[in-house]
Amino acid sequence: MARFMRLEVVNTLLDIGLVPLFYNADVETSVELASACSRGEAKVIEFTNRGELAYPVFTELVKHFAKADPSLILGVGSIVDAPTAALYLAAGANFIVGPSFNPEIAKLCNRRKILYMPGCATETEISTAEEYGAEICKVFPGETVGGPAFIKGVMAPCPWHRLMPTGGVDAAEASVSEWVKAGAAAVGMGSKLITAQAVKDKDYDGVTKKASDCVGWIKKARAK
Repeated sequence: MARFMRLEVVNTLLDIGLVPLFYNADVETSVELASACSRGEAKVIEFTNRGELAYPVFTELVKHFAKADPSLILGVGSIVDAPTAALYLAAGANFIVGPSFNPEIAKLCNRRKILYMPGCATETEISTAEEYGAEICKVFPGETVGGPAFIKGVMAPCPWHRLMPTGGVDAAEASVSEWVKAGAAAVGMGSKLITAQAVKDKDYDGVTKKASDCVGWIKKARAK
């Protein structure tokens, strides 16, 4: 069962503005990567359901951080159907992210007061997801659908949107700043933040620094 309800997750996510996301089949490596992000003040982390044994790895993460770092908010991504979402909710997922919008997942999450961030690529998809209760919509793939210009464009007539682009956000100040200034409420970042080389080299301190830098750039961009 989730330790954090929807409102707490939303407020924390919007405050920090960064959601690191990754998948790794090794429990120890996954623990180290999540810990590294947490040390960098990225406290809302998405573990993606993308590989073999993703579910048992996730359950181990939930058990570990419930004791080691209770402030860490763990969720699961790449969820496309309600049965899979229910499985992860039972394991303790605090939020659900998908590459697309699924109304059955929305109903399930609303019933349980869990944040659901569906992937949307058009204004119609965003509006439809919001009608089903989505507080934050994942704009995916961010770069392909139009980049920061898309965020700015849809926010103009609908300033109440809360959008989180994922895909196309670089771990660089210029990129992060451009997305935030365009109106992004937060950014999701995967391989640009947790690079394959960093994982290979076990450069967890490097991941921490990069996460901390990104959080700082978000705050700086918001202040301007």
